Parts: sequence; structure tokens; C-alpha cells
Amino acid sequence: MFANGQTIVQLMEQLAPKHYAVENDKIGLQLGTLQKEIKKILVALDVTDEVVDEAIKIGAELIIAHHAIIYRPLAKVDTSTIAGKLYEKLIKNDIAVYIAHTNLDVAEDGINDWMADMVGIANDGRTCLEEVHTDKLYKLVVFVPQSHHEQVLAAIWNAGAGGIGNYRSCSFNIEGTGTFLPGEGTHPFIGEKGRLERVQEIRVETIVPYSAHRKVVQAMLKVHPYEEVAYDLYPMDLKGRSFGLGRAGKLTAPIKLGGLIDRVKEVFDVSMVRFVGDSEREIRKVAVLGGAGSKYIRHAMFAGADVLITGDIDYHTAQDALAAGLAIIDPGHNIEKIMKPRVAEWLNSRLLERKSTTTAVASTVNTEPFQFI
Repeated sequence: MFANGQTIVQLMEQLAPKHYAVENDKIGLQLGTLQKEIKKILVALDVTDEVVDEAIKIGAELIIAHHAIIYRPLAKVDTSTIAGKLYEKLIKNDIAVYIAHTNLDVAEDGINDWMADMVGIANDGRTCLEEVHTDKLYKLVVFVPQSHHEQVLAAIWNAGAGGIGNYRSCSFNIEGTGTFLPGEGTHPFIGEKGRLERVQEIRVETIVPYSAHRKVVQAMLKVHPYEEVAYDLYPMDLKGRSFGLGRAGKLTAPIKLGGLIDRVKEVFDVSMVRFVGDSEREIRKVAVLGGAGSKYIRHAMFAGADVLITGDIDYHTAQDALAAGLAIIDPGHNIEKIMKPRVAEWLNSRLLERKSTTTAVASTVNTEPFQFI
């Protein structure tokens, strides 16, 4: 069974929720339609003419890419231009294009976390360079018969409820008596139609982040035995988890800058990098940021990083970093290509769970525009 385009995007947005994107970022469906059956997905960093040819060759009906093909509102589509020819080829071959950009950068276990993992930044104490989104918190209150108390608790915790800081499975439970009168057309789990029932119930209170509230409520309703479930969701003033661009943290083991450069070249599969700083300097704390990171020099310094690994560093920014004592490793913008196999693998895993025969394939086209000699 092949998946519908909308289903695939819903899965993708579990990995990279759209509300994580920075303001005015060009994400989501940019061309074509998702109202169709998708047999094959091509995951790419950029949508170039060569990438579209690859999609046609493998029979892909959908390209999921990191970089947008439409950056500003179009006044016209002139098919004699390079961009116009690209759009025309996509439309004629019925290939839709969906973009996950800064939302994939910001996402937990997205591009910046992948970068951090690859260079050896420890998970413990890892922080963001710039906060983009803070999850709102809600309090879920649900009334459960004693017989299903533990089952409901397990379901909502597994769905993402109950977290307070570094504590998990947090809840408050009060025993009491619930009353209800089943009317015509009802099929009560407990009691009889037309008879007032008094049932020993437990009032469960727990914390739910906005990003998980639908999943939590669905999980709760699935295991709750009542035909009509009594529950409430209250907005709270407390801040939830913060998500942002870039990552900073201590390495699992200190390394000289020269050694870290060799590691970067190896893990990101680049033949050369630009760097700023003393190659013999010992590096303990590292900041990473996918894409263009010139404006994040001060963020990296504020995070206490010894080095910033990012792309597109300009001359004057490099001078400023050198003067401030911050080392830089610039392996280029194209290292974001690490998203191709990881997104494809993530989607294939979720599609397999749904018993779908749709498959995602990582693009093999190298979209690095620079040549190195």
C-alpha cells in the first residue's frame, strides 16, 4: 500500500514541525500537489536540474529538500529562464517539492544535533546557540476509573506527557467519586441506561507540552474505557522546553584544533576546510551550526565555545573571531548534505511502521557549487 502525499508530510512534520521554523522562512509545499499516491520520495539538499533528472529516473513523485526553490513571491513563471525551466520540468513530470529548512535545523535530532553527534559533542549539557521556539505547557486533567488508572498513565506518559525539567512520569492523582446518568443511545462501560451511577474514579493531573498535546490526548482516548471521556486542557504560564538554531557543548574528549579539523573533513566527507586559529590549541567545547554561520560568532563565544564549526564565513567575520580568540572551522554550506540519508532513513522507518510500500531514497547528486584545487 502506497502512502498519500499528505500522510508523508504529516510524518515529516513529526521530525521537523513547521512551527519550529524561523519567521518568514520558506518551508512546506512549494510546488505541485500532495493529493496523490506517492510510490517513491527523493530526499535532496538542493533542487537543481540534475536532482530533478534523478527524481524522474527513479520514478519519484515527491522531492523533500532542505533548500527552497522559491524564495520570494513570483510575479510570473517564465519558462525561458533557468528557474522557469526547472518549475516546468517538475510540473510536467508531476513531481511535488516540499521544503524542510530551519525547522529541520532547529528540530531535536535534526541537522544541528546530527552535526554535534558527528564531531563528538556530548549529549549531556548540550545547548542551542539561538532560541527560536519555546514549547507552551498545558495541564491535562482526566478522570479515570480505578481499573484503568495505570493503563491511562502509561499511555499518556509514553505519548510525551509528564515531563518537568529533567524529571519524567510526573503526575498528581486524587481519588474521588464520579457520577453520571447514561441516556438513550449510550453504551456505558459501567452502569445501566437511565440509572444514576456513582463510580470510584481517580483524577489525574499532568503536564503536556503543546507539541505533544494531540498525540497525548489521542493516546489517552484510545485506552480510556469510557464512551465519553471527561478531560480538560488548561494553558499554563510556565515555559516549556526551548528549541533553537545551532548546538554547543563539551566534546566527549579534548582534542587539538588540528585533530578536530581532520575529524570534520572525515565525518562530513570534504576534501578541505578553511580554519581560523592555532592548530595546536586544545579544544574542549565546540559550537556547530549548519548553513551560513557568520552572524553566530558572538553566540558561540557567549556559549563558551573554543571553536565554531559552520559555513560561509566571510573575511571580516574571520578577523573578528581571530581577534576575540574564537577558532573557526569552515567546511562549507554543503555539509548539510548529511540530512539526505538521515531523513530518508527516518521516513522509511515510519513508513514501514505503517506497513506502507512507499520508499524514500537519498539523492546521490553532489550539489556543491564550488570546485577545489
